[in-house]
Amino acid sequence: MSAIDVNGVAAEIVALETAALERWLAGDPSGFLDISDEDVVYFDPFLDRRLDGVAALTAYYEKLRGKIRAARFELLNPKVQRAGDMAVFTYNFVSWGEDESALRWHCTEVYARRGDAWKIVQTHWSFASGRRS
Repeated sequence: MSAIDVNGVAAEIVALETAALERWLAGDPSGFLDISDEDVVYFDPFLDRRLDGVAALTAYYEKLRGKIRAARFELLNPKVQRAGDMAVFTYNFVSWGEDESALRWHCTEVYARRGDAWKIVQTHWSFASGRRS
């Protein structure tokens, strides 16, 4: 695999994630649903256990639709590691509300190649220390 191919995949995954985050922070979780695999598994610190499958994730996200907003965000330290038809994308995430308060997170997304598209098969969000400022 050439460096150009790896860089192309990294750019594609970062673009998918960024577009989904832009929609998420405008109150629309469908950006992430659109790029999630049917068998996605999902962890976040607001849930007691893992969610299994896009139907469960959709039900959870629908409760949040229109409630999540941020004035701006930043992806820090993004890294995509590819192994064949799988890629792990890790980054630190900061979002700022209208009052300029910041939320800080760690994110790991595992993507799998499904035909011509990359789909999220595993998501894990956790709080970063000093998550509010």
